[in-house]
Amino acid sequence: MTLNAVDFRGPRAKPGSKGQYAGVELHAGLICLAGFRALGFDDHLELFEHALRALADEADVVNQVIEVSLEADHQVRILRYGMPKPRQQN
Repeated sequence: MTLNAVDFRGPRAKPGSKGQYAGVELHAGLICLAGFRALGFDDHLELFEHALRALADEADVVNQVIEVSLEADHQVRILRYGMPKPRQQN
């Protein structure tokens, strides 16, 4: 779990293009907590609870990212996707 997602998944617009997991074939999974503003302890706790609920639905996060973010309208958004992106076969 991280608050500095860009260091691990790369930029939000192009996840997997840069960062620690770029080019990695297998990883244990990543949970990113983010907000439209600096997050305080209570925000972290709320987003962490949402992340735990997402894991309760599907616990296997191998090669996956779960992004839990607090949006400007104060709604929590959960986005789950695979990473790294599969490479095209020639």
